[in-house]
Amino acid sequence: MGIRKEFLYIADVIDDTVKRFDAFTGVEYDPFVTSGSGGLFGPAGVIFDHLGDLLVSNQNVGQPKNGEILKYNGKTGAFIGAVISADQVGAPFAPRGIVLSANNILYVADQQSPSETEEPQQGELRAYSYNGTTANFIGTFNHSGFNGPFFPRGVVIGPDGLLYVSVINPLNLPESRIDGWVLRFDPETMNFIDIFVQNDGTNPHFPEGLVFGPDGNLYVTSFRVNTGDNTQTDSIFIFDGLSGDFLDKIDLDAIGGLRAFAQAILFGPDGKLFVPIRFPESDNGSVRIYDVQTKPFDFDVFIPAGGPLGFPQYLTFGKTNPGTLAYEE
Repeated sequence: MGIRKEFLYIADVIDDTVKRFDAFTGVEYDPFVTSGSGGLFGPAGVIFDHLGDLLVSNQNVGQPKNGEILKYNGKTGAFIGAVISADQVGAPFAPRGIVLSANNILYVADQQSPSETEEPQQGELRAYSYNGTTANFIGTFNHSGFNGPFFPRGVVIGPDGLLYVSVINPLNLPESRIDGWVLRFDPETMNFIDIFVQNDGTNPHFPEGLVFGPDGNLYVTSFRVNTGDNTQTDSIFIFDGLSGDFLDKIDLDAIGGLRAFAQAILFGPDGKLFVPIRFPESDNGSVRIYDVQTKPFDFDVFIPAGGPLGFPQYLTFGKTNPGTLAYEE
């Protein structure tokens, strides 16, 4: 058997980079996208398009303009250009999760402005037709059938071909951090279908990253209400992939202890769950690997804290499907 070669790419908000690591050893190769390259301020969702170039949702944090989707050379990390520019029609305000369908429709979760210091504006789920160079705005999804606040964060194409979207409620922070849903949309009609994960007490708090595992179940990140919350942990919730019923959860920290939370998650080589961790008390980042087939949900430290990561968010592998986010061995 030849040597397996694969890379893990992680968006790091602390220095506005996309860092690259060996997907089997965790050894850092380089900042694949260097700090601020192409005007990168606040990287979030990262995927490779069907031609092998890297797409990054750029929130332009603190900049006087909308967010963008930027493209970088898939071999060198060099900036190529804006797939969606900040001033084009339909540009997202604060793009987070992104996926690209097999027929080159780019879906962007635009959470708009859920800040505690700004007046929140309703978010949108946006669709664009991508031709490999630019993405033309198609329109926003109709979420009028959902009665709650609509602030989408993560998005993935499910095994049934529907769009699954994590949604939060930022309208009454911090109490509203207990609110969170996973909604389903029809990508063809761009209409709301149903609430897949209800806000019923077994829901993830402030959900963001979501991905279907090799077992067919849906994994969703969840946050404590706040640092002083002594009733919950930062976690990953597991739901039945067909019914949406709650199955289990992976605690990332201990009740009352120091926080360790994850924005996004992804399955990688050998069916392991890769979890970028932020330790807010120290501004350090790490990556853990969980074997979700065994209990208790113990983990191995893949990239240790105190190393190259500061605030790791979204991640991708070279062999991650850009639509389903499944790892294709």
